[in-house]
Amino acid sequence: MTFLPLLFAIYVGEDDRNLAERLKRREPAVMGELYDRYGKLAFSLIYRIVRDVGVAEDLVQETFLRVWNRAQGFDGERGALGPWLLAVARNRAIDYVRSSGGKMTRGAVELEAAEHPSVFVNFEADVLSQDRARRVRGALGRLNENQRHVIELAYFEGLSQSEMAERMGQPLGTVKTWVRTALKNLRDELGEKAITA
Repeated sequence: MTFLPLLFAIYVGEDDRNLAERLKRREPAVMGELYDRYGKLAFSLIYRIVRDVGVAEDLVQETFLRVWNRAQGFDGERGALGPWLLAVARNRAIDYVRSSGGKMTRGAVELEAAEHPSVFVNFEADVLSQDRARRVRGALGRLNENQRHVIELAYFEGLSQSEMAERMGQPLGTVKTWVRTALKNLRDELGEKAITA
């Protein structure tokens, strides 16, 4: 099952389409613009996962390098540039955490102890419109604690449903029900297109 990125509400305008085309043409100046638009957000997302400033900075650089190197494979018809870049950032962070080096350096603060990791309070104003941010917060807030927890584990730690069941000490069937219900509720609240994108 593919889990929905919680950043599905990012506004995608003509500027992103233009950036994508310029990126494909390998215009060096586009990287600065891309970084100005998504660097802070990518850092915040990666830092939320790895909990180390130095590692997060390195992974942001790796993310933008990977985007540059794989720009020709980006298909604007299948998705938007911003969410694609953030998916690359998230995957880099999760790969790091799962690596032996990431496991050794990961801080003692567990994700569960973070206060509402699904609410992007420090940077949402830069990226999300106030109305969309309110809708996302509201939709996540209407999930029960277990549903919200499984979505956070899937998104921020990249856990499979089996891994969630083990971590939470719950039967796999129960976790699957929580995930299915959470995604259905988010779909109902935010619309089918946002969840399946």
